[in-house]
Amino acid sequence: MKLADRLNRYSLFFHALLSCALIFFIEAFSRHSVIEAFVFFREHTFAFFFDALIIFATLSVVYLFRRRMLVRIIICSVWALLGIINGCVLSQRVTPFGYTDLKCVSDLLSMTNTQYFSKFQAIAVVILLAVLIAALVWLGVKGPKYKGRICKAANLALCASMCLLLPAATAFAQDTDRMASYFSNIAQGYKDYGFVYGFSTSVVDRGMNKPSDYSEDTIRDITDNVAESSREKSAYQVADSGAVISDSKTAARQPNIICILLESFMDPTDINFLELSEDPVPNFHALCDNYTSGYLTVPVVGAGTANSEFEVLTGMNLRYFGTGEYPYKTILKKTDCESIASDLSAVGYGTHVVHNNGGNFYSRANAFSQFGFDTFTSKELMDIQEYTPLGSWPTDQILIGETEKALDSTPDQSDFVYTITVQGHGTYPDEPILENPEIKVSGAETTEENYQWEYYVNEIHEVDKFIGNLTEMLSKRDEDTIVVMFGDHLPTLGLEDSDMKSGDIFKTKYATWNNFGLEQKDADLTAYQLLAYTTEQAGLHEGTIFTYHQANDYLAEDSGYQSGLENLQYDILYGERYCYNGIDKYPATDLQMGIDKTYVRSCHKNADGTLSVYGKNFTNWSRIYVNDEKMPTVYVSNREVRLSAEDTAELEDGDLIKVCQVGSSNTIFRTTENFLTWNNN
Repeated sequence: MKLADRLNRYSLFFHALLSCALIFFIEAFSRHSVIEAFVFFREHTFAFFFDALIIFATLSVVYLFRRRMLVRIIICSVWALLGIINGCVLSQRVTPFGYTDLKCVSDLLSMTNTQYFSKFQAIAVVILLAVLIAALVWLGVKGPKYKGRICKAANLALCASMCLLLPAATAFAQDTDRMASYFSNIAQGYKDYGFVYGFSTSVVDRGMNKPSDYSEDTIRDITDNVAESSREKSAYQVADSGAVISDSKTAARQPNIICILLESFMDPTDINFLELSEDPVPNFHALCDNYTSGYLTVPVVGAGTANSEFEVLTGMNLRYFGTGEYPYKTILKKTDCESIASDLSAVGYGTHVVHNNGGNFYSRANAFSQFGFDTFTSKELMDIQEYTPLGSWPTDQILIGETEKALDSTPDQSDFVYTITVQGHGTYPDEPILENPEIKVSGAETTEENYQWEYYVNEIHEVDKFIGNLTEMLSKRDEDTIVVMFGDHLPTLGLEDSDMKSGDIFKTKYATWNNFGLEQKDADLTAYQLLAYTTEQAGLHEGTIFTYHQANDYLAEDSGYQSGLENLQYDILYGERYCYNGIDKYPATDLQMGIDKTYVRSCHKNADGTLSVYGKNFTNWSRIYVNDEKMPTVYVSNREVRLSAEDTAELEDGDLIKVCQVGSSNTIFRTTENFLTWNNN
């Protein structure tokens, strides 16, 4: 009897064994250890077999086809590929691979030769996929077929029964606390319950579930209580600190607010095992000593900046979304969302984002439009010249001038500027890169880890210099200003709770600065509470979510507080918007990319046959377009870009030339207003 015939005869038993084998393979790859896969089987046996049940259920599809071997291999290949991807992802970050990460593929493809993957790795993946596809095509043409009689009704009934069994088994496992329905720590959830269950949860559990008590009356009760509290706080008065408190409609100048996301930033002195030659973050420590500061609980570790950002800018809690979800990639693709930007815009603020990374990364250009920002200056609009020692990321000093430029763009307004750094981003090399590091680092278990920590700490030291230079610049301006800065997550360097003085790898730090005498009120907060606490100190009581935080004892974190927050979040993003009386109160804005316009002044054909296009505010992401076709462009300076001699020779009389600032996926963020007609004579 042929192997295929035997497998078909004992297929259910074979599928059970195959499912268990696949789970073991996936867990070994995800955990980077065969031994750890055995540990998972021993310590989480129920989860192991439950994961196998999920794969077993998917394999029931083979009974609908004659080429069962082919379908088995396709199903197993998909699961194995997902497990391999998870293992690769976990080698670079702490957060495991989830369904929403598939929506970030375009971001990763635009970042070749960075810490995410190299060109060699990308080529290897393409080759492996090509080999797999070729093998599947061969099986489809030459592979064995099931020769027995197919009882379609019985096989469909089997598939249907598996479709019903799986959710029923899941509900039972969750109700009996054998399997978790929510992962407060996604990485730990995948570790305890396995990749297959974790990934499957991220597929089926997306968005927000409707709260059991959600209704118009519930929302009315919440907003009425908030309004009463807000009225008490918003009456005209002068705070003890000297800050101006308004009723939100006054023309009085309110303080500028600068919010800074410090990429992968943490206080290295908070790590128990590190030994440092000197304080790597003296400016940050000075702010902590003299202004409001504290620990900040963020929703991610090692990656997932956009989710910490989402919590900070909206005041919403990520725990009410599906496992591993990125709202930037899901609900915000189609729905506008009230944020600190739209709230402050309503009372006369100019609102700006400054970030020395790509405008499309995490779909930020779209998200910031949905949030109601006025402008977004991404790297495509910056004349970036300095990079980190590895060349992976721009340094952060350029953000000082860009932040000031945003403030200067609205001379008659107060401003909210959200500045996102990138210099602290990984990966961190395990070999000596810095010849003479300012900060000497030791204490890690291996020499390679010490090199990683030394590189990271010295880059954070440079970020600390940026903090000092930024506050110095702001101190010279004759405008009341409050700055709040925070680490979005800990770096991907294998930290555990026991390594931290805080005892929690989900805790970073925040610090503030101001130039108008605000009282220091240290408090440990969550990311979604940070700007409510900051604006309350500045005397601002604006917005649905932020005033909700301010109206409650949000430091207490009681269940009633969380229930109200969940209802408001659902109402704004998925519900009937009862809190806005059913209207679209905060529509998306027509986001302007960059502060400065790009101009073309003239063109000149050079002696070597190249064409120089002269103008203003060009960057490394400026591209010459001829008759709306993008051309290979050489960046010379912020006033000159060039077209090659070969392309110049192709130009004809009447061709139209313009220069565009181009992001990933050929997105044109900004273009010159004037078009020049080429004259080849």
